[in-house]
Amino acid sequence: MAEAEVLKGKLRLPVIGAPLFIISNPDLVIAQCKAGIVGSFPALNARPQSQLDEWLDQISSELESYNKANPDKPAAPFAVNQIVHRSNDRLEADLATCAKYKVPIVITSLGARVELNDAVHSWGGITLHDIINVTFARKALEKGADGLIAVCAGAGGHAGVKSPFALVQEIREFFDGPLALSGSIATGEAVLAAQAMGADYAYVGSAFIATEEARAAEAYKQAIVDGASDDIVYSSLFTGVHGNYLAPSIAAAGLDPANLPESDPSAMNFGGDAKKAWKDIWGSGQGIGAVKSILPAGDLVARLSREYATAKSRLCG
Repeated sequence: MAEAEVLKGKLRLPVIGAPLFIISNPDLVIAQCKAGIVGSFPALNARPQSQLDEWLDQISSELESYNKANPDKPAAPFAVNQIVHRSNDRLEADLATCAKYKVPIVITSLGARVELNDAVHSWGGITLHDIINVTFARKALEKGADGLIAVCAGAGGHAGVKSPFALVQEIREFFDGPLALSGSIATGEAVLAAQAMGADYAYVGSAFIATEEARAAEAYKQAIVDGASDDIVYSSLFTGVHGNYLAPSIAAAGLDPANLPESDPSAMNFGGDAKKAWKDIWGSGQGIGAVKSILPAGDLVARLSREYATAKSRLCG
């Protein structure tokens, strides 16, 4: 195990709540952290940019108050996701706001930059970079990332096609630092399986869409509850990067989920227009068959914890 220093002794379950575009908000992040897992959100969810300061102030203040009242059961640290792609014209401003609050964990996506990693290190934070293959993993580490998030087949939103068995094994041949695994993880058994394969943390996203705190339409939440792996479509059409989406939402938008054209990767856009692409086309991973109801985030973490403990006991005696 290669637990990140900032997380040692601070997690009640080895889980990082994945940043959900549009959906993650301070209420969800705070609930996740109080439940004992890393809560996270994309910086771009705070709109306008000035709202990011408000969100970080709220999260930092509420978690500080909680920790003072619960010294024997402190909240887990939180993370902010930064899209490094050149279409994100807010990156510098968002990074400066993160520096103001000394955000403990910065998750970087769609590009790796030495200067960003250096900036996060300067205030004592760490960076975790999400990758879909070994080539991107090596590049991220060369540019100073502290840890990796292996985004494998079946993950919600932008995802790769590698089996987690293959990708984790290959990464562990050259990297023994913090490693999270993403892809269809929605049960405590799956969290334990991620560790058994060699990851330190499970990266859980889609299951948190169907929580009371999530900023998702009720129809979206119910679609997660009603859906299963057969309802997931892998396509590059909507943002230029391949990702997994709920077929019913694609059909509702007037498209045929079984016959979607490919998109030009050079047309990738993660600026203001990106929100439109995700408003009606709903991202989701393949693990949603395990989601049976809409719950408070704390209750979901409690379920994962019970399942994790039971599975560990069953396998380890």
